[in-house]
Amino acid sequence: MKKLVKLVKVNNLQYNANRDPEVYRRSANENFRIQALVDGSGAVKCKLLDVTGKPLNEQTINAPGTYTHEISFATPGVRVVTLLVEGNGEKFTQDLRLDVMEHAWIG
Repeated sequence: MKKLVKLVKVNNLQYNANRDPEVYRRSANENFRIQALVDGSGAVKCKLLDVTGKPLNEQTINAPGTYTHEISFATPGVRVVTLLVEGNGEKFTQDLRLDVMEHAWIG
């Protein structure tokens, strides 16, 4: 049986929760690019939710295909968003940690 989501990418790199978070960091007001490579067929509903469960973005895509959304935050800190993909009777969720720096590294 095929997986509904083949790959999740943040800032064009495969997302791995065990990887050093510095790899995914962005400065305030700089976009994070979140992508999910969806397999299967038919319409698939993709959502990006904040910690409270409030939708930040909702899209319906045709599988196989790629869900892409760019999001930025105005203030520094750590944000956790949840990627939710539903389709073909399956459901996929993954929490993504997004670190926002006050400003870019100097030096």
